[in-house]
Amino acid sequence: MLSLIVFLPLVAAAVLAAVPASVGRRVFAVSWVVVAAADLALVVAAWIGYDPSGGMAYEQQLPWIPTAGVSYHVGIDGLSLPLVAVTAGLFLACAIYSLRQTHRVKSFVLLFLGLQTVSQGLFTALDLILFFVYFDLSIVGMYFVIARWGHGSAKRSALTFFLYTFIGSLALLLGFIGLSLAAQPHTFDIVALARAAPLAGSGAYGALVLLAIGIGLAIKTPTVPFHTWLPPAHTDAPAAGSAILAGVLLKMGTYGFVRIAMPLLPETWRQYASVVVVVGVLSVLYGALVALAQEDFKRMIAYTSVNHMGYIILAVGAAGILAGSDEQARSLAVTGAVTQMVSHGLLTGALFLLAGILYDRRDSYDMSAYSGLAGPAPVFAGVTGLVAFASLGLPGFSGFIAEFQIFTGSLASATVATALALLGILITAGLLLRALHRVFLGSLRIPDAPGAARDFTDLRPSEAASILPLLAMAIAIGVLPRFLLDVIEPAATALIGMVGR
Repeated sequence: MLSLIVFLPLVAAAVLAAVPASVGRRVFAVSWVVVAAADLALVVAAWIGYDPSGGMAYEQQLPWIPTAGVSYHVGIDGLSLPLVAVTAGLFLACAIYSLRQTHRVKSFVLLFLGLQTVSQGLFTALDLILFFVYFDLSIVGMYFVIARWGHGSAKRSALTFFLYTFIGSLALLLGFIGLSLAAQPHTFDIVALARAAPLAGSGAYGALVLLAIGIGLAIKTPTVPFHTWLPPAHTDAPAAGSAILAGVLLKMGTYGFVRIAMPLLPETWRQYASVVVVVGVLSVLYGALVALAQEDFKRMIAYTSVNHMGYIILAVGAAGILAGSDEQARSLAVTGAVTQMVSHGLLTGALFLLAGILYDRRDSYDMSAYSGLAGPAPVFAGVTGLVAFASLGLPGFSGFIAEFQIFTGSLASATVATALALLGILITAGLLLRALHRVFLGSLRIPDAPGAARDFTDLRPSEAASILPLLAMAIAIGVLPRFLLDVIEPAATALIGMVGR
């Protein structure tokens, strides 16, 4: 089942690669929508058949490089299934959004289908080398998305993104090798390593392994001070590329913390959890403050991603501090972290698609060049407002559920840090409201246009069909979160049990 979910897009890409580009762009664009919809349907079927109390499900293990202890080992639990679902949903949204794509459509579709396989493969991987392969391939795929279909200084931004994150992946590989060498017998199997905890009592060696893994994951997340590749990459990427980069690829870093760093290095994680908390708070405050200073709408959203990823890092750090907290609070923090991954994927993915509409209409993200767009584009303004309110964590949306759990679970063990992180919500609210006021209210102003209402088109059907379902899902989680929390909570409790060993 999982292998079908993971490799269906890649098989479709191989088939479409044999189709000549002369058949027309619509063939490739529609095929992508069909394949993405089929893959999402398979994920929904897997969700329906998943038993949260049963632990790892849909497992499959085949030898790959047996002499090195490497296998094709896949499976899902409550930590990974929600991210597989968000990935499938976001790729479908991007496929629908890109129906109007006209530039190198065949290559564009093939690349995104390959990225979908890589992304879903990482969230199902239960072998460190398999995880690393998917991790590295995602860097390659996104590099070409930015370089070939981006705008502005796209090639430079793509190169910065590639070099920065590739260095992080090398650090990650060193950490993985260090973990494997400590195990007897040597293995890269995540389940076996979690059971054995081979670096328990290893002191400095365990700290170095955690440092290597932590740097690799922190760059991908990204956290302060490893975030500098993110704003230019987002600003210059196409809208669909930014949505996948923020909604899916950033989660590879945060997911790595809960899947690898915490359960495989529990003693070392507890020892350095306070450092992780500090990094999380710095990311929350720095991301929000720098976002407040931005004039570029898309760059502002990029810095809010640093802010929102900081909440996740705060939560997983607090979950490793045993003093002053109980198991229920730590489990709640992890549950909130995973819920935030889902919420951020939906909402920030939608925000980047909405930002793409500005560029599609007037080739500019400069907020000072726009005003009064609520007049000619009321649906666009209304949807952007709702997504922005959801992103800042208002009740009734998924962001509130995630942040409430993070703060409640983190408060006992990291009181001061959590109190400081609360300021991030206030700053985020201010910057998003400021952006909405500048772009959508006041007298009509459009770059290089006479200012008539006809000069700015409202949401087109393909744009609405891609963005509105993401918003609807965020509302569903905010109003009726049990269908998601029932999946995450048992896995979060099991993870806390491993960390507390």
